Amino acid sequence: MHPQFPRHAIGAATLLAFSVLAHAQADTSTASPAASAAAPATDGAAPMLSTVTVTGNPLGATDSIAPTAALAGDSLLFRSQSTLGETLQGLPGVSSTYFGPNASRPVIRGQDGDRIRILNNGGAAPDASALSYDHAVPMDSLVTERIEVLRGPSALQYGGSAVGGVVNVIDNRIPTEPMAAQGEVGGRADIGYASGSKEKNGGVVVEGGNDRFVLHADAFSRKADDVAVPTWLECTKPGSPVYQRRICNSASRSDGGAFGGTVFLGGGNWIGASVSEYRSTYGTVAEDDVTIGMRSRRYAVEGEFKPGGFFTSVHVKASRTEYRHTEYEGAEAGTTFANAGNDLRIEARHQPIAALGGLQGVIGLQSESTRFSADGEEAFAPHSRTRSNALFLYEELPMSWGRFSFGARTEQVRVRSLGYPDDQTVDRFAIGERRFNPHSAAFGVLVNLAPQWQLTANLAHTERAPKDYELFANGPHVATAAWEVGDPNLKKESSNGADIGVQWKSGPNRAAVNVYTTRFRNYIGLTATGNLRNDEGEVNPVDEEGNLQEDLLAEYVYRGVRARFTGAEASGNLRLFGSDGLSQWGPNGTLDLEWRGDVVRATNTDTGEPLPRISPARLGATLVWASGPWTARLGFDRYAAQHRVPAMGQRETEGYTLWNAALSYRMRWERANLLWYARVDNLSNALAYSATSILTTTEFPKAPLPGRSVKVGLRVTF
Repeated sequence: MHPQFPRHAIGAATLLAFSVLAHAQADTSTASPAASAAAPATDGAAPMLSTVTVTGNPLGATDSIAPTAALAGDSLLFRSQSTLGETLQGLPGVSSTYFGPNASRPVIRGQDGDRIRILNNGGAAPDASALSYDHAVPMDSLVTERIEVLRGPSALQYGGSAVGGVVNVIDNRIPTEPMAAQGEVGGRADIGYASGSKEKNGGVVVEGGNDRFVLHADAFSRKADDVAVPTWLECTKPGSPVYQRRICNSASRSDGGAFGGTVFLGGGNWIGASVSEYRSTYGTVAEDDVTIGMRSRRYAVEGEFKPGGFFTSVHVKASRTEYRHTEYEGAEAGTTFANAGNDLRIEARHQPIAALGGLQGVIGLQSESTRFSADGEEAFAPHSRTRSNALFLYEELPMSWGRFSFGARTEQVRVRSLGYPDDQTVDRFAIGERRFNPHSAAFGVLVNLAPQWQLTANLAHTERAPKDYELFANGPHVATAAWEVGDPNLKKESSNGADIGVQWKSGPNRAAVNVYTTRFRNYIGLTATGNLRNDEGEVNPVDEEGNLQEDLLAEYVYRGVRARFTGAEASGNLRLFGSDGLSQWGPNGTLDLEWRGDVVRATNTDTGEPLPRISPARLGATLVWASGPWTARLGFDRYAAQHRVPAMGQRETEGYTLWNAALSYRMRWERANLLWYARVDNLSNALAYSATSILTTTEFPKAPLPGRSVKVGLRVTF
């Protein structure tokens, strides 16, 4: 196995945090960047910065034209899971690929993989999670400040891979704001335990500095056993019971940390750098004796400069990510995947142009390069290099009634297959290079209908270059239980999308509804051919008696088809009683009803069949009671049955309801704010299978959703 992050790192960092806590000289009434969050401050809590959704609007407007959501502070803490997909699961329009409890990517409006762009602080962070469902995203919410989700294709400044949406994980490892006081120190420490997997976790974030420099350090650790479920499952892993009420081979351990710092040069100019590492060992669930050992290391430099004149600021981000993971069969190393990438992003913001009605915006350049390799028996994609360069702009025109926005992007993409250079006898991969020139454009409008009402509308045309595996794959893929074949002659994927939304807000009461449609002219997906292949790649092989051989894999080919996605999302909050509520009668404090729901339909319009792994209709509600230092939550999410599935390649799922509850208490100790909390997930211990998980079809019934789990924890903010 690969070496782990030093076991004492989290303990040492936690001791450092509490040492700083005991001796800090700064007044905690001044919020530091480490303590900032999206939610407003409550009694006994540290002050928090206001919400600014930067992913959907590079100009920093708080009311984004594109549909957005953000998690930070308590809202992120109470949703936090060990994977990014499960953390965001349940947000309007967002579901999860759920490859067991250790690997999941967000699915936004029915789209996943390379149609969802995952960013780290607004920059690229290459890994292998889009390549295969069993590959985890190397990010952890324990050291995350904020997660922003942009739904729909309007974020074209991030490329064609953002046609479904963008998830931006913000960790402040390069601080962007100076400390207000000389020698100020701030941060947070978390510790928690979850009964369902016997998970123990902890994380610490510490920042210190002054108005000239700020340093950042963080560390985290998670360790979990196999996850409990409400049914008996078979397990062939050596040393495990043959039957158990747990998901076989779902144990995991992950560790990581980062160091960063920023120098503030005055006049709004600053430059910073960071280095971070993530390490994880986890079971793949699909195979009882296979684990993945992963390591991702990222180096980043970022700065902002005020040149004066027409351009008011120039923001530069550059990073290099070195990702590698090895799949172990027992103690023996099997296939190794590696992905090394460089990313450069420059955004120049110009001053409002009076002659054009105050038009303001940004002009940008982005350059990315990755080098991918897969070596071993299950290497279904060749070694490859991908390079892309792009120019983009985003402009906004303020109007008396709201805002109008326009964006455009043009790219040059080169995808080159190098075959399998480590073994020239492996000749199943095509060798060559494809070049693409995608173009995208988007229009948006925000109309202030009344003081409490807003209307938004977005139109977008997006083009995406095929990925290396979509062009050149040719091999067995265990995660999909298929022999996947790429098409070197694929054309660009293109789509046209429209989104209309209405938002209402009055004090604590709010509501938002969005409807959308996206039509693809060349939607690239896996299509079953009806053929079968053996381990050597022979098509429909027969034995000596002329019968098909056993243990064959179905052949799936990447093809472009016409497709249509349509759907609706709604969410809101209703104050039932308390300040500004429908009634002032009731116990002390406030009672709110949070509600949410969404539905999406996706169709292959060439055949009329549904597209696979689409989330069913969902409806949820949560009662939230708050009084002084106490907060209590009780809610449910109802998932309808999903019977609208393709004839080949997906199992239907039954409907289910997941109940959850939480209780928290705030207190102040010395100069620190303490938040004690307890959370119960799947309160009724319901047995459920996810319609968006490929395991529900390929490995049924091995990977149901987790059963009842009680999580207790403590967050200390200082």
